[in-house]
Amino acid sequence: MHFPSFTPDAFFWHNRSMSQIKISGFTFIKHGLTLGYPFLESIQSIDPFCDEIIVNVGFDDPDLKKDDGTFQHLENNLKGAKYKILKSYWNPLQKEQGLVLSEQTNIALKACQGEYCQYIQGDEAIHEKDLPLISAGVTCLDQNSALDGLIYNYLHFYGNIDIIRRTRKVYRREVRLIRNGKNIVSWLDAQGFRYPGGAKIPCAQIAASIYHYGWARKEIVMNKKVKSFGKLYHGDQFENPDFTYQRVWGLERFNQTHPRCMQAWTLAHHNPLDIMQLPLSFQISDLGLALSDALEKMTGFRLGEYKGFKVIKKI
Repeated sequence: MHFPSFTPDAFFWHNRSMSQIKISGFTFIKHGLTLGYPFLESIQSIDPFCDEIIVNVGFDDPDLKKDDGTFQHLENNLKGAKYKILKSYWNPLQKEQGLVLSEQTNIALKACQGEYCQYIQGDEAIHEKDLPLISAGVTCLDQNSALDGLIYNYLHFYGNIDIIRRTRKVYRREVRLIRNGKNIVSWLDAQGFRYPGGAKIPCAQIAASIYHYGWARKEIVMNKKVKSFGKLYHGDQFENPDFTYQRVWGLERFNQTHPRCMQAWTLAHHNPLDIMQLPLSFQISDLGLALSDALEKMTGFRLGEYKGFKVIKKI
């Protein structure tokens, strides 16, 4: 397995050394091979600044023997004491509102030993150019005990690895690094984090981005994911119709670089379909969306934005 040739000590921690600040990375994954997740690449992207990485792998049976080979794939590629790979059973009764996702996230979070915990989902990655920004963010947390999390920006790829969706219909920021030991938990369908009971976490907002590839897979793989997630949110009896990509509102070309660890995956998963050549699927109900998106572009203000966190400081 190849990791990017970073030297974290060269840019991390202005006030305390790496030996003094401990960061745990954590994630969960189920059927990662079958559903085309770049889960190994996700782990690679946080590896340079994490002292340990906890991976919780989901199984279909209480005996923890039935998965699609994801657990073995991780064991084959993640060597050394730095990595702790867990097994967990995905209870089929916990299949409403996506709550099983936060449940599985929290299993990994509870195993973290670091002072700070960097979360990454199996279809997300961090660009190496943003590592100094994360360094500054953790330094800010370390100097301000009133802050318990870092908020990252999001790039949502849609239909292909050179198309992003930027609109009010997709979240533009979320908490991805938290202070450990404050009883913070993954919330609802694991999009973000809160205190027990639902109180929002006071956070610093940084300029680093999460590269989200959840909707950038080929159509046949995306169809499997959509059907699988339909059952997570609505129960085993729910059946989504077959998925096909459309040119929805809010798509634009992406001409920048991907994280280095994602290069092989993006080549392998490049979709031959050029969504931007499809007719735009625009409904009357999208008119209000278009107007609010135009307002955001002019002012930076997002009308009716959902925020599961409190922004206390921007750095």
